[in-house]
Amino acid sequence: MSAIYILWKRELIRYFRSRARLVGSLGQPLLFLVALGFGLGPVFQKAGQGNYFQFLGPGVICMGILFTGVFAGIQVIWDRQFGFLKETLVAPISRFEIMFGKTLGGATVAFIQGIFVLALSMVVGFRVQNFLLIPLALIAMFLVALFFTALGITIASILEDMQGFQLIMNFIVQPTFFLSGALFPLSGVISFLSTIAYVDPLSYGVDAVRGSLTGVTHFGLMTDFTVLIIISATVLIIGSYLFSKVEA
Repeated sequence: MSAIYILWKRELIRYFRSRARLVGSLGQPLLFLVALGFGLGPVFQKAGQGNYFQFLGPGVICMGILFTGVFAGIQVIWDRQFGFLKETLVAPISRFEIMFGKTLGGATVAFIQGIFVLALSMVVGFRVQNFLLIPLALIAMFLVALFFTALGITIASILEDMQGFQLIMNFIVQPTFFLSGALFPLSGVISFLSTIAYVDPLSYGVDAVRGSLTGVTHFGLMTDFTVLIIISATVLIIGSYLFSKVEA
């Protein structure tokens, strides 16, 4: 447990030492909130869907978590290229502890990022409908962070160059976000998009956060949390196996 704590703490220190990363990571969520919230808000309201900020806010929160989480894998490739990973791997601790510590640290960073975006969205116009359910929303946010951080590290475990990782991540991240229902309601969409949403892991994260903060869900909170727990555990297991095969 001490090794997991050390690796977790190391990731947090890296995050808070980089002020540029801390501030810059809020730029994209702010752009989405302002450009889409004020730009498409009137159209959304005229279509009878209510306040668009109430719908968009949870989606942008999960977007901030998604991007921060998956790109935690870059740190693994960076450490491998500069020899830091070798120092960690030769330590008398299991590969699972190393992978879990890095995942937990990256997930905590992504979770904190989500809290910042939540606060930012409330400043712009989003309103929490039931403050008693905020702890449930925080759990959903952490599960999303845990899954996508583990996914990023899992993919980084089988890649050796940063350019390849970024290409693959962009190929995965963009469709995952845009087809998750973060920006548009899933009810009433064509069957093709509906099918994709059902297999998109972020759909359940967005729905869980939205349901907890606004009371509106598409799949149901029980389904959302069940799926998030199962897929997070699955990716952690697969990631631990692949990370055990890493050669520094």
